[in-house]
Amino acid sequence: MTAHLDRNQPYALALFRIVTGLLFASHGAASLFGVLGGAHGGGTVPVGSWPGWYAAAIQLVAGVLILLGLGTRAAAFVASGSMAYAYFTVHQPGALWPLQNGGEPSAMFCWAFLLLVFTGPGAFAVDGLFTSRASGRRSDDERSPEAVAA
Repeated sequence: MTAHLDRNQPYALALFRIVTGLLFASHGAASLFGVLGGAHGGGTVPVGSWPGWYAAAIQLVAGVLILLGLGTRAAAFVASGSMAYAYFTVHQPGALWPLQNGGEPSAMFCWAFLLLVFTGPGAFAVDGLFTSRASGRRSDDERSPEAVAA
């Protein structure tokens, strides 16, 4: 059973990354464009307002990058930091525990993205296309006469 689970870990991680990125991007799209119910139950965040507009832009851009698996670790790092900032500046002053201060989404997104920083994107990531092409080129170069002579 453990071998089967280990073998499918990259696919489960990819599904986790895709769903988490989609949910995060949805928050940003709602705040920036008023879709999916809009920001805080309707409307949009005023352009350039601190920190709401910048948080929404990070949510949309980082969410899409994470969803695609493009620059996953860097995007997840920025997203995790933005959610830690949101938790400690918006939610934590109201009460200590996320359940008491309404900060559960911020806390969960923060830790989910931090996990992706350390695990990477898993399967089906755009990052994987660049990695496989680069490693393929390296192996071809290693077999070339110029590489052997060096």
